[in-house]
Amino acid sequence: MLKITVCPVCGGKVNKIRENWIGEYQGQKYIVPDLEYYECEDCGERIYDRDAMRKIEACSPAFERSMETAG
Repeated sequence: MLKITVCPVCGGKVNKIRENWIGEYQGQKYIVPDLEYYECEDCGERIYDRDAMRKIEACSPAFERSMETAG
């Protein structure tokens, strides 16, 4: 996981977050359990590393549909 301490948008302090993350695709909510990412205390910017993005993609119904059509 990346180690980020300063927000690339506003320069504010960034904290590492680990939580069950909720996403939504075409009105369908889904949960990514135990996701780690960074969030700025000042502006709320969220920063996701490669592992976090892969975890989101694995849980997202948007990527399930594209995988079915590709196979």
